[in-house]
Amino acid sequence: MELSWFRLCLLSYLRDSHPDKAADRQFIASRGDAAAEAYSAAIKSGHTHDEADEIASQTLYAGLHFSPYRTIVKILWDEFTDEIDPALAEGLAMELQPRLSPVFEKYSLSDDFADSGEYSLLYTEAVGAIQTLLEDGIQ
Repeated sequence: MELSWFRLCLLSYLRDSHPDKAADRQFIASRGDAAAEAYSAAIKSGHTHDEADEIASQTLYAGLHFSPYRTIVKILWDEFTDEIDPALAEGLAMELQPRLSPVFEKYSLSDDFADSGEYSLLYTEAVGAIQTLLEDGIQ
């Protein structure tokens, strides 16, 4: 797969925030191509390069601003510092994410979910679920 600048940006972001999607070559290709087309169309419409980049970024990252993976990492760092070495939190989050999917599926996750009132409910529920998993020996 040829990696354009937009595809590379998306791949980097996915590795950091949505590692479960980082191997989806079709997703990366289609989003990267759509972002490149959006950028090109914006330039042709008279937008500045900065404006075109913003338009392309909206296409590239739509639906990806909220990250369950990053939320789990944050919870491990903030709530379980005595139990989990912070250096191991990202690896553990990868293991925990599939087990916590029922918690996340209860909510309508959107790009601005972290700013919603439901975020604190999700956070609290996820903390409890993680605590239960850790007590059951998932580490």
